[in-house]
Parts: sequence; C-alpha cells; structure tokens
Amino acid sequence: MKYIVALDQGTTSSRAVVFDQSANVIASQNVEFQQIYPKPGWVEHRPQDILDSQLRALKMAVEKSGVEVRDIAAIGIANQRETTLLWERASGKALGNAIVWQCRRTAPLVERLKSDGLGNMLRDRTGLIPDAYFSGTKLQWMLDAIPDARARAERGELCFGTVDSFLAWNLTANHVHVTDATNAARTMLYNIYEQKWDEMLLRMMNIPAQLLPEVVDSSQVIGMLDKRILGREIPIAALAGDQHAALFGQGCFAPGMCKNTYGTGCFVLMNTGSTPVKSQNNLITTIGWRLDGKPRYALEGSVFVGGAVVQWLRDEMKLVSSAAETAAVAASAPDNGNVYFVPAFTGLGAPYWDMYSRGTIVGLTRGTGRAHVVRAALESIAYQSTDVINAMSSDSSMKSTVLRVDGGASANDFLMQFQADILGVHVLRPKTIETTAMGAAMLAGRAVGLWNDRELKILPQPDREFQPNMDEAERKRLLRQWTRAVECSRGWAREDD
Repeated sequence: MKYIVALDQGTTSSRAVVFDQSANVIASQNVEFQQIYPKPGWVEHRPQDILDSQLRALKMAVEKSGVEVRDIAAIGIANQRETTLLWERASGKALGNAIVWQCRRTAPLVERLKSDGLGNMLRDRTGLIPDAYFSGTKLQWMLDAIPDARARAERGELCFGTVDSFLAWNLTANHVHVTDATNAARTMLYNIYEQKWDEMLLRMMNIPAQLLPEVVDSSQVIGMLDKRILGREIPIAALAGDQHAALFGQGCFAPGMCKNTYGTGCFVLMNTGSTPVKSQNNLITTIGWRLDGKPRYALEGSVFVGGAVVQWLRDEMKLVSSAAETAAVAASAPDNGNVYFVPAFTGLGAPYWDMYSRGTIVGLTRGTGRAHVVRAALESIAYQSTDVINAMSSDSSMKSTVLRVDGGASANDFLMQFQADILGVHVLRPKTIETTAMGAAMLAGRAVGLWNDRELKILPQPDREFQPNMDEAERKRLLRQWTRAVECSRGWAREDD
C-alpha cells in the first residue's frame, strides 16, 4: 500500500492529510497560526509561521497515521492564493511579512492602473478583474516600500513567490523556485492565453523578471522533500491553488462541470475546457489546472457572505446556539413566509458588483418568527450561489446538471436540498469533504504514477445526492422575489448628492 500526503496551507491554518491508495483519509492534522493587522485594511502573515505550522502539521499527521515514511509515494501542495512573499535567494530569509490576499493596502495602485486606462488590457491578458486582491500590486508595493529591494531584484538577489513557491523553496533541499499555472494565473502578471509571464504587465508594475519563479504543471515532480524533515526524500509532485485543487478533487474533469465551496463565502468554479471563456458578467477567467503542458480553463465567481451569515445569526443576533441548529430551525417553518434576507454586509459580488449594497431583510410581518429569519438566511446562500452559477451558464453556454459541493456549510442538509430545488439540478456531496487536500493528493498521485487518468475519475466518491423537487413555477416565483429583494439592498450605503 502506498500513501499520498496533501498539504493544504490556508489563510488561518495549515493542514496535512494522509490518503491511502483508495483515496481514503487515514489521518489529518490542523495547526493554526497568527493573523497580523498592522493598520485598518492591512493583513499580514509571518512567513516563518506559515512554514512552521505546515511542517508541524505534516509531521503530526504522518505520526498520527502510523504510516511508514518509506511508503509515502508523494506530497502534493494546495495553498491560499494571491498571498505574496519576497525572500533572499542566497539565504532564504524573507524580506518582511507576507501580504495576505485579503489585504487592501494596494487599492491606490490598482486605481492608478485603471485611471491610466490599463484595466481592459490587463483583463484581456490575465482574465482577472483589476483588484488589490491579486499579487501583482502587492509585489509592486513591496519593491517600493522595502529599501533597495528593486535594485536587489534587478541583480537577481531576490525571489518572489505565492505560498506554493515559498513552501516549494523551503521544503526542497535544492531550493526549487517554481509556481504552478493556477497560482501564476492569480498574480495579474501571467498571460493565461500565451502561458507566460507578460512583459508588458511587468513593465506596467515595474517588476523585474529576474524575481519570478518558473511556471510548471499542476501535476509534476518539482523536487524532493528535504530528508531532514521526515527522515527520507519524498517527491513533491503537485502544486495548485486551493480552489483549483478542490475543482480537481471533486472530479470536475469535463467542460460544464461545476463545484461550489460553502465556506465563510462561497467559491464557484466551472470547468470550461481547453478554450478560455471571457465573462460578460464580471466573473474571473482563470486556469483550472495544467497537465502535460496543456491548460484547462475555468470561470470563477465568489459570494462574499455565505456561511458568515450563519455566524451572524449565532454570534450577533443569538437566534441559534450553533450552526448545526439552523437546519432544524429552518425546517420548522413550512415556507419562508415571504421573507428574504440579502446578506450584503460588505456589498454584493458577482454578478452584481455593488459595493454600496448592504444587508437587507424584506417581507417582515407581524407573523414573522425566528424560524422564518433563519430559513431566509440559509436560503440566501443558495440564492447567491444560483446567481453566480446562472451567470456562468450564460457566459459559457454550458449548463451543468450536477453541482458538486464541499465546505463546512455543505453539511447542512436543509441548505443543500434548497440549493438543488432553486437551481434545478442535482447536488452531489462527496464522501471526502477534504476536497482541496483530495485534489492536491490526486494531482500528486498522478505525477508519480499511483493513479492514471481513468482511475482518477472514480476516486471522488459520493456521500449523498440531493434531487430537485420544486415545481418550476414555484422556483421562478421565488427567484423573482429574490431579485426584488436584491434590488432593495442595492446602493444603500451610497450617500445622497
């Protein structure tokens, strides 16, 4: 029996999961680390915290599994995306903290790019909407803010990387400087159509090319684990951004296949095949993964507030004592009582992109009770996801008949049934909910020959399928009412002239 270890380096914690040859989870370990907020809107991580927490999780998971290190065939890495690091090539020492994807400090740099009329050109090359979310302006800020950094970068003394690059450098004895195509595609510096770092974008942001890692496939042996870590060398055989790894881990291998991760927000990705689809609905065009030098493209859309609305019900409104309680409370109401909850606490994302929207509950009457509000909150997660998925179908002219789901809120049976009903498709929840780690493991196993492409298709095992039971007329009525509720929330925070 051979085993694969997946490293899932996330925003608040690092995780390691040991899988057997049948893709069963043998052991897992999670290690949290500190979040740093130096100024309002700024978010940082200590690079050493990222590395130390991931090494601890790796060692503890392997020890917990009881697996012999010699039986580990490969290690795969999935990572929080866009978080940006800069380090010395000679010593490996980081030049300050990592700038996290959530950090908004570079918004003025993005606004300058857009005011210079470069937004459309950037989108045409990268598939991204110009935003401080992505890595390019974070790196630009570092080179401007750290004394002598740009000159040192031009001399080839520094390395830039997202978290996958930083881990690859530190986990390999020969300090490999690489990133995979999915992570490169999130930098605002990589041309996803030509599959190369874009010289014009580098000039726009004044970034020396000497800094950049080599772009490799998502499933490829990039180096060997330093034997001092686990006592022997092991191939590191996969790199992928977390949502891309989840798309692969859900088995979304054919065009039109779609997955939704229900976390604090919701991340929806649709496989669009070998041809990139340019969105007309402000979705992101990205690389799903790259195998054997061939990219597979995807559309991506995000819901800002998914499971976070349940946290709000629990922590702020005290309507429930736990997230798990919401399913029973919602089901206790025979219907929504014509109550709709638009949880636009920080505005609305795709397809609306209204930063002035705010949280809104409409349809309240004297007969409205706790169950109606809880039910409306859960339903709002499904409505928002439906809006994104319908936008994807419109952009791609592809409609998926099955939505694959994962993430913490996917355990809520009421929510999953309502998602199936309001979307009108089957919702499939997998046996292994560690889909990000699963995807990293599958990509790594492929690279070392543990699984072939035919075997990969049958590894994701379903746990439960939710079938749509709602009448079409009722579905359309509810969606019309939801659209009216969204319009009520639009522009609320905009001050009158």
